[in-house]
Amino acid sequence: MSCPSTAAGYAGCDAAVTLAAATGLLACPLCAEPLAVESAGATCPHGHRFDTARQCYLNLLGGPQPANADTADMVAARTRVLASGAFDPLDEALARRIDDGATVADVGGGTGHHLARLLDAHPASRGVSLDVSVPAAKRAGRAHPRAAAVVADAWGTLPLRSGRFDAVTCIFAPRNIAEFARILRPAGLLLVVTPDPEHLASLRSREGLLEIEAGKEDRLLRSVSGWFDAVARHRVHAPIDADASLAHDLIAMGPNAFHGEHRTVAPLVTEVAVSVWVLRRPVPGATHP
Repeated sequence: MSCPSTAAGYAGCDAAVTLAAATGLLACPLCAEPLAVESAGATCPHGHRFDTARQCYLNLLGGPQPANADTADMVAARTRVLASGAFDPLDEALARRIDDGATVADVGGGTGHHLARLLDAHPASRGVSLDVSVPAAKRAGRAHPRAAAVVADAWGTLPLRSGRFDAVTCIFAPRNIAEFARILRPAGLLLVVTPDPEHLASLRSREGLLEIEAGKEDRLLRSVSGWFDAVARHRVHAPIDADASLAHDLIAMGPNAFHGEHRTVAPLVTEVAVSVWVLRRPVPGATHP
């Protein structure tokens, strides 16, 4: 079956196309056996079946989404922010770290935007966008013809097969380090994106938003110790000349949406300021020089 190779050439929802991207990658959330995927859903050898939603995503959560999952309004705001190009420099930085032909898991993938941009840059790659939010999955199911959208809890056992992925991306998302190591091949890459202190600083200051916790870098490096080798850290800083609508959406797309209503009516200049941490899964038996 022929299909568009980029998100730009893809419109609508075709489960036969998108779920094919997950062939050989999914595991049953009930028994951990491999899931065979088809347009109507997925089944495992023990007979557990999961149907494809009308919006072309597969729900493997096994229950209601948690109260802190992204809402439809948050997802809509994030979609508008990402469409503005504000985070394009981050997408370009991620794409430079991935080889063409890679199989990618975007854990906490939200709308599927970042994975779609990665796949646009690498026409021989495919991937799975995994998020606990159903509204996010409804968007991710339409994000790219080579990306499958799955609803699952990033803190639990991921419904992904062991050693099947070349790269995992984790962009402002929960970091389930042991599970990331399990699903990656030896020498596979984990790309973790964290906010720098300057991230949206002028907006956070003006609107009294949540602060970025101190010590994030040390906690990340401690959490991956023994699981991954730190390879590099790339800082991505880019200005955002935000009108009032974009400034409001920058607030509404994230956790600040759960902490009261913010009415931003004035434009401002702020900044995307993040770090891309490049971490590599060690090869068993390999020794460091």
